[in-house]
Amino acid sequence: MTLEISKDHYLELEKLALGVFAPLKGFMGEEDFHSCVNDYRLASGAVFPVPILFDIVESDHTKISRLASVDLFFEGKKVGTLFPQSFFRVADKTVVAKKIFGTDSLDHPGVKNFLATKEYFVGGPVEMHVRPQFEFAKYEFTPQETREYFKSMNWNTIVGFQTRNVPHRAHEYLQKVALETVDGLLIQPLVGKKKNGDYQPAAVIAGYEALIKYYYPGNRVKLAVLSTVMRYAGPREAIFHALIRANYGCTHFVVGRDHAGVGGFYGKYQAHELITRFESELPIKIIKLSGPYYCKACESIATEKTCPHFVSAPDECIEISGTLMRKMIRDGAAVDKRFMRPEVVQALQNIEIFI
Repeated sequence: MTLEISKDHYLELEKLALGVFAPLKGFMGEEDFHSCVNDYRLASGAVFPVPILFDIVESDHTKISRLASVDLFFEGKKVGTLFPQSFFRVADKTVVAKKIFGTDSLDHPGVKNFLATKEYFVGGPVEMHVRPQFEFAKYEFTPQETREYFKSMNWNTIVGFQTRNVPHRAHEYLQKVALETVDGLLIQPLVGKKKNGDYQPAAVIAGYEALIKYYYPGNRVKLAVLSTVMRYAGPREAIFHALIRANYGCTHFVVGRDHAGVGGFYGKYQAHELITRFESELPIKIIKLSGPYYCKACESIATEKTCPHFVSAPDECIEISGTLMRKMIRDGAAVDKRFMRPEVVQALQNIEIFI
């Protein structure tokens, strides 16, 4: 029996097989799923806050429910094998979506995607026979490869940075603050499926290539990509991103303002609060940083921890966010060099910028 899988499932298969999602080794069965949703853990007790699911239609469930293995095909080519151990349905997806994302609003892209999943889920270990080869494969490294690279560079401490945006000065500030305390920096933009209005992966990569070329010591920074779905799960996804970077060999991970958030669905530092609950159990040290802004009085990037004007003269403080920068670029406005490096803006010329 064979199943034709989507690009998203293929990328999840790869991450499971390579250990990117460790300690998870396969798509979640029913016990792991409910434990994850309700307790932020696998059934084993290991911290794991985001469901990794393989959804199938009812007719496929009927065909494979008694099989020991299923061949997985992508675009007509066998790429892996699934060993089914658990089949289940979710009685009320809306209730579960609210637990995962903190809302059941269809305006939330994660909720919308989850509610659109098929009738059944199948869980079990996987094997990968052929790795995906998509547009940015040259920037995609396995956990073994990044660990070997860190070793070759004599980096004993490495901070991971998650992003889905073209780099602005606030992100640069966070990265350099973190880099002051460690040997190396892994900048790892997420280039899997994202919502409409987000940056195209090519734009993100071009922006970071320019930023690293002109403003970073090249021997202390590694640019890689993470090809997995953006789940927009906010605080839960902050923990998930930290676990992933630990698997890549990072010793530290930055969690900033509204990590993995979307719209106004999460509090500014809600991710800080949730990750603190599990911090002692995580295999990586969390660097919780405040959200930077440009202070006209200080004439520099600052945060409320370093600048008095956030309280005494808030009108002097201009928030620099992905949302603001996307609007400026989309509207064709001149991008203030205080907010984004001119070289980064130049790198976006003649590139399709938005999804």
